[in-house]
Amino acid sequence: MDNLGQIGKALGYPTKSITTFVSLVSIWNYLGKVSSGFASEIFLAKYKFPRPLMLTLVLLLSCSGHLLIAFGVPNSLYVASVIIGFCFGAQWTIIFTIISEIFGLKYYSTLYSLAGAASPLAAYILNVRITGHLYDREAMKQMAAKGLVRKEGEDLTCIGVQCYKMAFLIMTGTTMIGCIVSCIMVIRTRKFYTGDIYKKYREQGNLER
Repeated sequence: MDNLGQIGKALGYPTKSITTFVSLVSIWNYLGKVSSGFASEIFLAKYKFPRPLMLTLVLLLSCSGHLLIAFGVPNSLYVASVIIGFCFGAQWTIIFTIISEIFGLKYYSTLYSLAGAASPLAAYILNVRITGHLYDREAMKQMAAKGLVRKEGEDLTCIGVQCYKMAFLIMTGTTMIGCIVSCIMVIRTRKFYTGDIYKKYREQGNLER
């Protein structure tokens, strides 16, 4: 998400379109947070559709957004921005809800903080260490192909699909690992979600009265 502006430049999109991409990510990030909460609650209440399975579907959908960028499908960055923004917002709403349902509220603040720490940690590893490194390496290749030498302190500019292809393929692979973990959680919690998950909260409320 943080590199969409640079991705747009690398793929040759005009400045106006790049601004649109960034706006789309922010808007759909918000819509993902709001709609995923309502949708997962409705599906759970009416159809006993487990929230971890909803998380798995969101992660799978985000893979399609990553692959659209990785393979540079023409004019796909608009769609990819919507998908990535929506899925990023949706997954956090669902994750924090799952934490409260499975582990309860006693240590929720601690678990919330631990889960929230995953975002900056992943951003550092995937954006800085992996994406940044691969971008710079491809930019250096392009400079060498033109017979140019990088001056000290000079910013690197990379043009083309190859600038981000490997990085987004790695992100897709990482997301697929998350899907597998989520599927395991679906299997391990299927009895819990087919039952009355709010029973213990009602009982606690009655005892307090």
